[in-house]
Amino acid sequence: MNLAGWLDRRGTPLWLGLAAGLLAVAAGLLAGGDAAERAGLAARWTARAGLPLFLVAFLASTLVRRWPGATTRALLRRRRQWGLGFALAHTIHLVALGINVIVYAPGRTWQSLIGGGLAYVILYLMALTSTDGWQRRLGQWWGRLHRFGIYYIWFIFTASYAGRAFGADPGKQLVGVVFGSVMVGALALRLWPVRHVEGRARDVDLPGDRTGGAVGPPGEVLK
Repeated sequence: MNLAGWLDRRGTPLWLGLAAGLLAVAAGLLAGGDAAERAGLAARWTARAGLPLFLVAFLASTLVRRWPGATTRALLRRRRQWGLGFALAHTIHLVALGINVIVYAPGRTWQSLIGGGLAYVILYLMALTSTDGWQRRLGQWWGRLHRFGIYYIWFIFTASYAGRAFGADPGKQLVGVVFGSVMVGALALRLWPVRHVEGRARDVDLPGDRTGGAVGPPGEVLK
């Protein structure tokens, strides 16, 4: 099976999300020197493990517009599953983070708890409504929820890495700069206008496109 065919399988993003989260936990447990460090690494690395799945969902429309082909079309067709895979990976992160915060590193600021908690509420609302039936029930509110949600999750990721990049800990600054740049680059790629050429626009423009990116089958999460 070629790459496009593998990516077009419904279960691929879900298995990747599960594997990414569990492997990040395992890596943190193996790398840490004591229980507190292992818990901290597991929480930190599970957040990064889910990021590629989020970026696929975030950029699926953009990729097929800029580089139409079998692989990018497969990503767009399975955008709902990539969003659900990210939700699965980030649920593992939530468990790891909860253990770390409650047992080993209490004292988080209320701003971070509210901001991160709202991101999870939105993420699960998007996952639960990622069906054709919910799209029909919610009508225009479905698009508003998913459009706001994906940008809010992008913002939480970006703000978190920006805090590291401009923080006082030199060990975290490089991570913040690298991952923060990836997030800003992803937004720029998504928002940068696409110059259509004759024939190409017809190949990639899909009905219902009102967001600057082609939409796939109804009910796709993380629009």
